[in-house]
Parts: sequence; structure tokens; C-alpha cells
Amino acid sequence: MNKLVPEDLYSLESYAKVRDENRARVSEHKKHRRLMLGAHVLLLFEDRTTIKYQVQEMLRIERIFEEAGILEELDAYNPLIPDGSNWKATMMIQYPDPDERRVALERLVGIEGRVWIKIDGYDPVFAVADEDLDRATESKTSAVHFLRFELSSAMCDAVKHGESLDAGIDHPEYSAEASISELMRESLIADLA
Repeated sequence: MNKLVPEDLYSLESYAKVRDENRARVSEHKKHRRLMLGAHVLLLFEDRTTIKYQVQEMLRIERIFEEAGILEELDAYNPLIPDGSNWKATMMIQYPDPDERRVALERLVGIEGRVWIKIDGYDPVFAVADEDLDRATESKTSAVHFLRFELSSAMCDAVKHGESLDAGIDHPEYSAEASISELMRESLIADLA
């Protein structure tokens, strides 16, 4: 897939003019890319649109307008855009109470590697997690992880030809499964070459 380059981005002044409209459009786009797995894990499947929005917001918040800083942000975020044979997702472990979250993160060590996608007729594909840096320790996991689900060409074809998709987590302390809706499946197909 096309990685972002500086020319794809708005200047800070231009972005300020379109920010509200852009935020509403991206929010609508994300509706078909969010998947809850159980009560506490959210997967947000990233794509060029979601990452461009994230970069624009980071540039705005940090007031970055020089090319070196823009390139640094693009280097950090471009790896989260699918490459045509995979899906990439931000996984968020959500517990509103800080004490409950702390205990959960201690119990859920290794959960990031136990998240899977299953295409009907194929074995589950387990996530490759946190390729940029390790986000967990031996005693606790992070509340945010970056996942990649690498698919064979046959799997990509199967999804494009209507095979159903499920996702889940198979961890001793957290087990969940969900069917991926038709709207989400169509959105994810757009990530495949």
C-alpha cells in the first residue's frame, strides 16, 4: 500500500481549516474498522486514512512544521499502514478503573501474541505484535499494542471471494471471539492488494 509522504499532508494552517470536517469523516470511517473482543479489548484496524489522521493530529499537537520533524512522524507511523498482504491493528486493553487496569495488565502478560484472525477454511492467523519495540515486561503487558496479521495470497483471495472472518483472543486469562461484520470485512478487503 502507499506509504504517506510529506506532500500527502496538510500544512498546519490548512489543516486547521479542515480539521473538524476531517475528524468527522475519519470518525465515520473508523466505525467499520473497530472490533470489540470481549468487554475490555478493542482492535482498531489501521489503514492509510486512520494513520494520515493520526499524523496530522500529532503534527498539530506538537506544532511540527519543519521537514525533519514531519519525516520523523512519518517514519514512526507509516509501518502501521497495511502492506497489501496483511492487516494492521492497534489493540487497546481498556479498564476504566486504574487499579483494575493495573491488576489486569499483570494478569494479561503475553495477550498481544494470542490475538487471532480466522478466515473460513483456514487455520487462525496469530498476530505478530509490537515489531517497533517491546511493550511488555515479564510482570505486565502494555495497555496498547500494535499488531500485524500476515495473510497468504490464498487467504487474501478467500476473503475477497466472500469467506467469513472471525477474530478472537486465546489467552489463559482472557478469551473472546467475535464475527467480523460484512461492512468491516469490505473495509478490510480494501487493505489487500
